[in-house]
Amino acid sequence: MDAETAGLKVLDTAERLFDERGVQAVGMDAIRAASGVSLKRLYQVFPSKELLVEAVLRRRDEAVRGAIAAHGAEAARGPYERVLAVYDWLGAWFAEPGFRGCAFINAFGELGGVTPSVAAIAREHKEAVRAYLAEQTDALGAPRELADQLALLANGAMAVAGITGSPEPAAQARAAARVLLDAAAAR
Repeated sequence: MDAETAGLKVLDTAERLFDERGVQAVGMDAIRAASGVSLKRLYQVFPSKELLVEAVLRRRDEAVRGAIAAHGAEAARGPYERVLAVYDWLGAWFAEPGFRGCAFINAFGELGGVTPSVAAIAREHKEAVRAYLAEQTDALGAPRELADQLALLANGAMAVAGITGSPEPAAQARAAARVLLDAAAAR
C-alpha cells in the first residue's frame, strides 16, 4: 500500500474512532488494527499521534468550512439568508447518525490544555466560522459584535446537540439568530 493510500485510510479511521471514543481513548494500535495499515507504515505517514490528530482536525476544518460556504451559496439569496443557512446546515449535521458533537470542541476539551497545536487548530477553526459570519453581517451593515453573538449561538448549539443527541438546538439557535438579525436591521 503506497503512503498516500495508507494516509487516507489512517485519516478516515482515526476520524471515525476519535468521533466514537474520543482522542485520548484511541491509541495508534487501535487505529492500525481498524485501518488495516501496518504499524510501520502508519508511523511512516504519521510519526506521532499528535501529528495524526492535527491532520484529522485540519481535514475536518477544510470540510466544515467548505460545507458551510456551499450550503449558504446554494440555499441563500443574500447575507441574511446565508447566516440562517449556517444553522440549517448545523441541524442537518446534528441529525446525522452517530453525531457526537463538534470535533474541535471535543478535541480542545480533551487536549487543549496540554497540546498547544490542537488548541491552536481549534481556535483557528472557530475564528474561521466567526469570520464567515462576519462577512455576512458586514454585508448587512450590522454591528461588528453581531458576528460574535451568532458564532456563540452556533457553538452553543454544537455543544448542546453533542450532549443531548438532538438536532433541536440548531433550530433554537436559528430562531435566536433571526431575532438578532432582525434587531440589527431595525437599528
